[in-house]
Amino acid sequence: MLSVLTVPAFQDNYLWLIHDGVNAAVVDPGDATPVLDCLNRHGLALAAILLTHHHADHVGGVPQLLERFTVPVFGPRQEPIPAITYPLGEGDTIVVPKLGLELQVLDVPGHTRGHIAYHAPKESWLFCGDTLFAGGCGRLFEGTPEQMVTSLGKLAALPGDVKVYCAHEYTLSNLRFALEVEPGNAALQTRFSREQAKRDRNEPTVPSTIAIEKETNPFLRYAEPAIADRLMSTGHVSSREPIAVFTALRQWKNSFR
Repeated sequence: MLSVLTVPAFQDNYLWLIHDGVNAAVVDPGDATPVLDCLNRHGLALAAILLTHHHADHVGGVPQLLERFTVPVFGPRQEPIPAITYPLGEGDTIVVPKLGLELQVLDVPGHTRGHIAYHAPKESWLFCGDTLFAGGCGRLFEGTPEQMVTSLGKLAALPGDVKVYCAHEYTLSNLRFALEVEPGNAALQTRFSREQAKRDRNEPTVPSTIAIEKETNPFLRYAEPAIADRLMSTGHVSSREPIAVFTALRQWKNSFR
């Protein structure tokens, strides 16, 4: 039986440790110290490293981990990450050593040019880095709105019960923006109250699920007429064309406080 441990890092990152009680794979270890602490605390041995993209808060801990463990490093084929030993892209399927975990690889550019995500179909897990967040999506640092729309569409097409293991605790900020965009969404209002209660108890708000995101995440709902109406009424966009609405939505979020 495999399970996932939440490993907080930095101010708001989540690193994910997938394990069977003996061996573990870590997703996006931006910092080695909390990973090593978690491995020691649970009596686990590192078996693999899984990377989604090249940003330092996702790969910074890899060299220190490789000093301690000789393990394969899986990561995006299109990203400049020297430590990768198994470059991956759309359509690849891997089995994580010692865990027997099958992961399907999806190309999800937008946040970065070569960003990938890992879908575990049997376990209904998605490790999506900074592409899809609980209630939001990543900034477009290297990609285009068209790329991000395509990437989010791939993720939204996964089964509704798939758990979304994103890489940051941005949920409340994202949902405040979502409420500004779609104030009449009752599911969103309920979700905000639920997630606020979790944070009040110092609990993570992730993982989410694909179904929850499709009900409440404006970046998966940009084609909803109510969202286009809201952006037009606030002067953020002058067209109902879906890419224009998505682009305006992302730009608004960039400056939202």
